[in-house]
Amino acid sequence: MPDIPEISFLLDGKKVRAAQGDTIWEAAAAQGGEIPRLCYQPGLSPAGVCRVCAVEVAGARVLAPSCCRAVEAGMEVSTKGARVVRAQRALVRMLMADHPSPCAAESEGPGCELEALARDLGVAANESARTASAGMVDISSSVITVDLNACILCDRCIRACADVQGNHVIGRAGKGAAARIVFDAEAPMGASSCVSCGECAAACPTGALVDKPLVESETKKSGRKVDSLCPYCGVGCAITYQVKGNRIVAVEGRSENTVNQGRLCVKGRYGYDYAHHEGRLTVPLIRKEGAPKTAALPTNPLSLFREGTWEEALSRTAGALVEIKNAHGSSALAGFGSAKCSNEECYLFQKLIRAALGTNNVDHCTRLCHASSVAALMETIGSGAVSNPFSDVMQADFIFVAGSNTTENHPVAATFIKEAVEKGATLAVADPRRIDLVRHASIHLRFRPGTDVAVFNGLLHVVIEEGLYDREFVERRTEGFGELQKEVKAYSPERVARITGVPAALIRETARRYAASERSICFWGMGLSQHTTGTDNCRALIALCLICGQIGRPGTGLHPLRGQNNVQGASDVGLIPMVYPGYQDVTRPEVRAKFERAWGRPLDAAAGLTVMEVMHAAHAGEIRGMYIMGENPAMSDPNLNLTREALARLAHLTVQDIFLTETAAFADVILPATAFPEKTGTYTNTDRRVQLGRKAVEPPGQARVDWRIIAELAERMGYPMDYASPEEIFAEIAELTPQMAGLTYARLEKGGVSWPCPALDHPGTAILFEERFPTPTGRGRLVPVAFAPPHELPDRKYPFVLNTGRNLYHWHTGAMTRRAGALDAAEPAAYVEINEADLRRKRISDGALVRVRSRRGEIELAARKSPRVRPGEVFIPFHYVEAAANLLTVDVLDPWGKIPEFKVCAVQVEKV
Repeated sequence: MPDIPEISFLLDGKKVRAAQGDTIWEAAAAQGGEIPRLCYQPGLSPAGVCRVCAVEVAGARVLAPSCCRAVEAGMEVSTKGARVVRAQRALVRMLMADHPSPCAAESEGPGCELEALARDLGVAANESARTASAGMVDISSSVITVDLNACILCDRCIRACADVQGNHVIGRAGKGAAARIVFDAEAPMGASSCVSCGECAAACPTGALVDKPLVESETKKSGRKVDSLCPYCGVGCAITYQVKGNRIVAVEGRSENTVNQGRLCVKGRYGYDYAHHEGRLTVPLIRKEGAPKTAALPTNPLSLFREGTWEEALSRTAGALVEIKNAHGSSALAGFGSAKCSNEECYLFQKLIRAALGTNNVDHCTRLCHASSVAALMETIGSGAVSNPFSDVMQADFIFVAGSNTTENHPVAATFIKEAVEKGATLAVADPRRIDLVRHASIHLRFRPGTDVAVFNGLLHVVIEEGLYDREFVERRTEGFGELQKEVKAYSPERVARITGVPAALIRETARRYAASERSICFWGMGLSQHTTGTDNCRALIALCLICGQIGRPGTGLHPLRGQNNVQGASDVGLIPMVYPGYQDVTRPEVRAKFERAWGRPLDAAAGLTVMEVMHAAHAGEIRGMYIMGENPAMSDPNLNLTREALARLAHLTVQDIFLTETAAFADVILPATAFPEKTGTYTNTDRRVQLGRKAVEPPGQARVDWRIIAELAERMGYPMDYASPEEIFAEIAELTPQMAGLTYARLEKGGVSWPCPALDHPGTAILFEERFPTPTGRGRLVPVAFAPPHELPDRKYPFVLNTGRNLYHWHTGAMTRRAGALDAAEPAAYVEINEADLRRKRISDGALVRVRSRRGEIELAARKSPRVRPGEVFIPFHYVEAAANLLTVDVLDPWGKIPEFKVCAVQVEKV
């Protein structure tokens, strides 16, 4: 990028320099001074509607808004002259004449900028200000109170909604004195298309838009601030907790962080109160003698347990697991860790399972989300990580999003995609559902569920047949092109159209535009990976990227968006059954010897069982004991009846968690752990960026930090783990993991660093594969794949195709979000999306109770009329225990990634 020339000008009599194109306000701020403002906010496009920031430019007839006026060489600017101050006072006096007292931003929020400015300028509140109208107050949103009495029509909320979040919900209506902000076509905020991200309230300078208090009646006006991270999806947004006493009272985004640039979604901004929920586990629980274990979830699980001491709980756990090991061997044991936990906790957990219990049967939720993506990436390019950060979308010309409902699963990442489209990039979405992102797309490849491979092979066919591929890149940096060419020759767009339902012309257009763009980037999610053909889906998409040379440069690459906040980090530190930390193969003798030296114990030479393999083995009686930290397989696994039966058959189960989850109901011992804001540790986001999460509040009751629980268990198993702090654990991780060797807490205190970072003086690596791939040959491997139909297709008895996934307001199994007041209020009950034509045909009304049945189970929930799904297809979010979607889904596995088929199964829908 070329250097921007500087110019000099006079600012309040002082000669200063500024970049050409800077506004006067920006130039003044760079000199350490801030010109008063109301409608302007750094990060938003200037509007110049309030004129409070007006300055005097020598020779100009009128005052100029400094937020809009660019600096010019030699200009003379006065920001504090009598004329300027007189105008500011007059404008603020007029605004205060209409301003309600007290303003909600002063009494409940972070403070009113208008009132603060009035105090600075010596403008007194007008005691004869008009009386506030109750009719201008809207409390329909679960998170924001709207009070138009306090609105000054600065338009900051409009620009925050449109420019930052890309939602375009807020606008203006009326003229003159009747002018006002509105949501959609003057709907109440809670009934509008608002997604409750809170960006408008964060931008509002007054009490017109104020966050509702979510914890007791505390306000944001006092207390301390703690910089940390969001505990939800893999985006890894940087946040600041506002804490009063031992309670979090608000969350705000950190604008200086390059990951989210201050942006947050509804979960990140308003989903924090789960940590203070009355249902938190606060004391160890021991299963009562004779309390039954059955596959059915108990209606009152707490009645099955009694309180115990930590000594009893830890001793029982250690004794039971060691007893099983001695009687049946290490292979009769298994552990599930959690991607909600820190790198340090995940590392210690897998170390305990491997070194203390002697087995590689250790896994976590990556097996249920991106295992097939990682399998394909490792096979083709030698690395399972993303090639480029998601923010690189801002440099892309063409964006391809496949099987990712990004606006609901990764809302902040979606804001960057929408912003890139606003600035001219082309967006193509490949998804069976008409998800919200389609509104921003030029192309929607709406294929039949389970036909992903055919779609991608059709794109490959066009690129190769029309000679659109990057010949030089293919010859220099790939292998296997000939075999790929032979395989995809049969996938003409016309044949693919018959298989997938996507018009041939649209396949050709997508292929041509992806290949021809200078910079094309691919994102995908669990819509690709959660199939019995998930690895094949990813192999084909990776091949498209490689033959077009769309990798190793800014604005290009492959990015499987990670689902949980630390799924990348948990995998990095070895919480998977076939590799140690740093993806070092457990079956290689020299690698195993390295870790045996480091950990001081002989280690298992065979790769362990994956999540579903463990459950099948437990069901068969081969796995007898388990230790589960933070995972909830009784809700997250497919074919839940089998999983719950397997859990009930275990001789011993210890669950370490913050709530009495569905899985904990099957436990013999429950250990109360700490929530995200109650501990310090590192987390690795979807960009491979390692960041530091900081403790903000103390845990409740006797709850203990997870890493200390693990260490105390190890001690009782005869394997001492003597650590003084998470920092000490992290140092051991860095020592054993080449990709992270250059990372320390001291570095991370200054900001996140992306691995690979092999040395202390290395800056970290944002973009991978610029020159070669980490494969034995340094080349990317093109793997041809053939289309195969899903394992289970609709028939006369089960005529609908079921798809599952998340919704915006909930996350994972709902253990946290359904205990967050605002989030649960927004989407409190289970539902099934059904096309209007199917509702009419089956004479089911919108909102009616229906029964959805598969070959594995049945659930009852509300029907929701939705244009997102086509006739013959239904969608159910998997967050609701009262109607658990995974009672219906198939537990057949992808043969390479060992991931279950969550996205396609056959169901019947009946009116109850």
